[in-house]
Amino acid sequence: FQAEDGIRDSWASRGLGDVYKRQLMTYTNILHRMGYEKFIKDAKKAGVDGFILPDMSIEESKDYLHAAKNNADTIFLISPNTSKTRIEKIAKASTGFLYLVAVFGTTGVKTGIKSYTLKAIKNVKKQTKGKIPVGIGFGVSTPEDVKKYIKAGADAVIVGSAYLKLIEKTKAAELESKITSFTKSLKKQTISQ
Repeated sequence: FQAEDGIRDSWASRGLGDVYKRQLMTYTNILHRMGYEKFIKDAKKAGVDGFILPDMSIEESKDYLHAAKNNADTIFLISPNTSKTRIEKIAKASTGFLYLVAVFGTTGVKTGIKSYTLKAIKNVKKQTKGKIPVGIGFGVSTPEDVKKYIKAGADAVIVGSAYLKLIEKTKAAELESKITSFTKSLKKQTISQ
């Protein structure tokens, strides 16, 4: 977490302070290897507010949840075919938001918005009764995707691979402006017209 000062300075220079939460997506073994408590403590010092651990199952999360309690948001993943019983269990353990995986498959592969995903958003929102926000991600890459997911009831839309692709194809001198422009185009779709 050598980037601690850089992260804080970057957010402060933009006047964002603590307006936005910073969630780190990584793998469980990294936290486990260092020790959940130490990793979470160091990450918090660096400005990380919570964790998305795609490979952390709810059944194996006891030590992680104990270390994160009152220290970091815990964000667990669900899918469109997760049972109601399991969603209830995962929602109780999640403190940041529920991360609904939009597609069956892997992130970065554009497959289009599926009707089963839109239905899942509505069902999860109904089941959780607003007790926890629902974010949707995996395969989200355009402003149109964002608009459809927000319209379906998602509280947040997570975009990752689209940024990586943008970074890969953009010259360094143009990178900041391209990222800013792309982000604004996504954000615009979250604002009620």
